[in-house]
Amino acid sequence: MSDQGITPPSWPVRTITHVLLIAASVVMLYPLLWMLSASVRPEAEIFDSGSLWPSAIVWDSFVAGWSGLRVSFGQFFLNSLVIAVISVIGNLMACSLAAFTFTRLDFPGRNFWFAMMLGTLMLPYHVTLIPQYVMFLNTGWVDTILPLVGPKFLAADAFFVFLMVQFFRGIPREIDEAAMMDGCSPWRIYWKIMLPLSLPVLATAAIFTFIWTWEDFFGPLIYLTSIGNYTVQLGLRSFIDASSQSSWGALFAMSVLSLLPLFLIFIIFQRMLVEGIATTGMKR
Repeated sequence: MSDQGITPPSWPVRTITHVLLIAASVVMLYPLLWMLSASVRPEAEIFDSGSLWPSAIVWDSFVAGWSGLRVSFGQFFLNSLVIAVISVIGNLMACSLAAFTFTRLDFPGRNFWFAMMLGTLMLPYHVTLIPQYVMFLNTGWVDTILPLVGPKFLAADAFFVFLMVQFFRGIPREIDEAAMMDGCSPWRIYWKIMLPLSLPVLATAAIFTFIWTWEDFFGPLIYLTSIGNYTVQLGLRSFIDASSQSSWGALFAMSVLSLLPLFLIFIIFQRMLVEGIATTGMKR
């Protein structure tokens, strides 16, 4: 069907559409804008003023938030960064190997184990929480980062395995057969062929792993008890005290800082993220 017969919308329709989209964007961004405003206004005015624009811009909340706890907030950033980076490495290594095994290697019960792996996607995390905690407690891993990063090296995130399986299936098997005729082992096919061709899905898995690990609150809350091992999310919770006055200004200021790495990651790797999602499961 030719596009010549399609009449573009008139300017009133375009204007109304843009106005509605801008209004919806403002509604969605309002909580973020309010938090940003609260981080630079005097703490006494945080909940008293209905305006987004502060009467005076002060930076005391950032200073109080960074050094207001027994441990500097920079330590929380470092802990979260270490956990997130190790989790990304573990997920990329283990999930790509598992996906390569399911798509390129023939072994007894492959379809059964793949179905079992997919079944774990429907299993709530809270169902396995107590057995996992008991296991990590008996191994002496509690109050360390090992319970948070160890499972990443065992392909425990079935979602990323499934994502990579769908991408690997779009890579022609003739490439593997040609490499095997040249004497390549399965490991070299995985390392020299599959991984270089799978950069979009690997980037997608890395970005999502970093974001989800950085934002994780429940896991660190369960396994980390020493304030020196706290992540950013646990550090933010430390500003809220149920028995005394809470430091709302410091909380909002550090919340703004905690979002900066996520914004930078998304802005820098936005193209690769969209490409990885768009090409997953598509034949090329």
